[in-house]
Amino acid sequence: MGIAVQLVSAEMSGSGQGEPADDELVSRASRGDRAAFESLLRRHYELMHRVAWRMTGSQADAQDICQDVCCSLVERIGSFRGEAKFTTWLIGIVRNACHDHYRRSSSVARMKGHLTVLAGTATPPDGRDLFRRGWLASALARLEPLLRETVVLVAGEGMTHAEAAQVLGVAESTVSGRMLEVRRQAGLAKDTGDEC
Repeated sequence: MGIAVQLVSAEMSGSGQGEPADDELVSRASRGDRAAFESLLRRHYELMHRVAWRMTGSQADAQDICQDVCCSLVERIGSFRGEAKFTTWLIGIVRNACHDHYRRSSSVARMKGHLTVLAGTATPPDGRDLFRRGWLASALARLEPLLRETVVLVAGEGMTHAEAAQVLGVAESTVSGRMLEVRRQAGLAKDTGDEC
């Protein structure tokens, strides 16, 4: 059983009262403290999986990506410099792992098909909400990858434009521009579709 699967089945620990902060755990983990490293993975596995699932649209792919990220973090944890929040840095690694996964599988069509899962992750709505959710899934699938990943980070993960810019390695104004383009495209797509 892989480390990622073990972590999912283990009790998730938060950064509650009395628990060390991420920076302290990173510092200890980079010095070889396995318990600190395991605590970081337990604390943030759900976030890694959620981002990977939303970016790929596939739970199986998300599990594979998280397994890869968990393994690579053993070597990369020492490269965290604290210039951003640990979670921002970690989401950047997950994003890059998603890109690597796409390159390995070289199947963009498969990725687009699986992204429609994003709209189906919550309790099924009824009536107009169901129509809107179907429309959202379709609209996300039609977005180019750079716009889609920006939407996943800003709208899906609730990141600020500045945080998303750090993860994406672009200027904050680029994120704002992408979100404006998404709104523009979504508005045009909605205007040309049938309304309930």
